[in-house]
Amino acid sequence: MISAYTGTQVREAEKPLLQAGLDSGAGDVLMQRAAYGLANTVVRELQHRGERLYGASVTVLAGKGNNGGDGLFAAMLLAGRGMRTTAVLTTDGAHPGGLAAFEKAGGRTLHLTPENAASIAAAAARTDVVIDAVLGTGARGGLRGPAATLIHDLERARPGLVVACDIPSGVDADTGEAHAPVLTADVTVTFGATKAGLLADPGADFAGRVQLVPIGIETHLPQPALRRLESDDLARLLPRPERRAHKYSRGVLGVVAGSERYPGAAVLACAGALAAGVGMVRYLGPPAVADLVRHACPEVVCTREDPAETHVQAWLLGPGLDDGAHEQLERVRAAAGTGLPIVADAGALPALPHQLSADTVLTPHAGELASLLARYGVDSGRDGVEDASLAAGRQAASLTGATVLLKGATTLIASPAGAVFSQAEATPWMATAGSGDVLSGVLGALLAQLGPQDSAFQALGIETPDQWAAIAAMAASLHGRSGSRASAGGPVTASAIARALPGVLRAL
Repeated sequence: MISAYTGTQVREAEKPLLQAGLDSGAGDVLMQRAAYGLANTVVRELQHRGERLYGASVTVLAGKGNNGGDGLFAAMLLAGRGMRTTAVLTTDGAHPGGLAAFEKAGGRTLHLTPENAASIAAAAARTDVVIDAVLGTGARGGLRGPAATLIHDLERARPGLVVACDIPSGVDADTGEAHAPVLTADVTVTFGATKAGLLADPGADFAGRVQLVPIGIETHLPQPALRRLESDDLARLLPRPERRAHKYSRGVLGVVAGSERYPGAAVLACAGALAAGVGMVRYLGPPAVADLVRHACPEVVCTREDPAETHVQAWLLGPGLDDGAHEQLERVRAAAGTGLPIVADAGALPALPHQLSADTVLTPHAGELASLLARYGVDSGRDGVEDASLAAGRQAASLTGATVLLKGATTLIASPAGAVFSQAEATPWMATAGSGDVLSGVLGALLAQLGPQDSAFQALGIETPDQWAAIAAMAASLHGRSGSRASAGGPVTASAIARALPGVLRAL
């Protein structure tokens, strides 16, 4: 599992080491470890690209303070490997020790001014590597003045290899909010702990691949601000049928989805649930939609029962409902009254109570989340959600009491108890009609099969109040992996995502 922390948490974790080592230079040790990891990453990236090391050109953009110091010490090490290094000092007050070591190693120093920002950007864009070490994790707001001009011009020029030092300058380490201009990194080398802002949009747009370099603070870190499930975690948490299992013991999911206008949503939701291994799916809906579901998924049991009398372990409510689906909305209302775990698509929201519980998982995209927040008096708009997705997801979970799965390039899952998960296994090709319906089916199947299983989740440090969010994160990960597998780098349909899921489960 990847654990991510705010910049504040990381700085607090450093304090005991720094206070205990005032006379022994513990701060210098931490910086040298960071610089060594940063320099090694640059070397490996160049080798991976088949490029030379000796004679390679490197430009480090160095701000004041420790972030600039990390970059300068790393450039010193690269100079020792025979690279031609240039430091662009973006402000006064460069780290004195780092600057002295860099110049002693033969590095060239340039002082950024409003007059030379454009020419320095043009020269830096022609070098083999640009290291962004302007702003660190404690910075608030974006770049200004000549530094902003420099980064803006470099982003337009797109240098060959960009490596961010700890975090891309302009990205908030705590929230992932990005303050333009930001230079998009190919790799972000982050120190001591992964920063939460690297795993949330829009910060993740600029981070590239995240490489963690341990520096010795790891045992001092608190509970993470954000977590990401990996393959080993999924393998431990996924349900497996026991020898004497039967369809009822493997979970029964009730589905209220689809309308005459959007019948396919019901089919795709049921297909996703079946592919995720649930023991049975019971579909409740209009006869015409039920006929389509039977034809596409003959395993599904279609019924006209009252939801209160339907034997299920969880409900999937809302995919494909439109404003005229009054009968379906009545079914949603009745299903929500059963007290069972729920996956609720945006179409179900009009029939749900104002205050929900953690075992209700809402699955909005950014526009739908903006509408949901507006119901609770928060006027953020879609742009506001997309610009601060982590904050928006947390706020929605707090206001509604529900678990909120915010769909996007990075899917964020916020628990009303405070935990947040981030999953990003999907491909952009999955931005296609019906993909979200399959995700809802996968999530519903997991809710029907799992529920909170204290021992398995607690072994991973996930406490009971946050286990619904962990189940939703599992679904997001499986969905993303299935879409990437089905896509293989090209277009993919929602149906293909569902068909790819059993293969993903087998591999795990």
